[in-house]
Amino acid sequence: MLAGSLIYLIGSVLVTIVFNVPLNDMLASVDPSVAGPELWTRYVASWTPWNHVRTISTLASLVCFIIAFRQLS
Repeated sequence: MLAGSLIYLIGSVLVTIVFNVPLNDMLASVDPSVAGPELWTRYVASWTPWNHVRTISTLASLVCFIIAFRQLS
């Protein structure tokens, strides 16, 4: 349970707060009529790897929770 909780908190919640939200805020603050495709390309190149980290971390924490719950029964 502890491992699953730590993986989830660090890999999902912390990554979201530290990386994904600032990238989203930066994109939201840009005027779409001024920003070109290069901005979107940079955004996707930065945002996507961190989203993969969140996805993998969430799945890893799920596996940890399943293992922990199976040991309880």
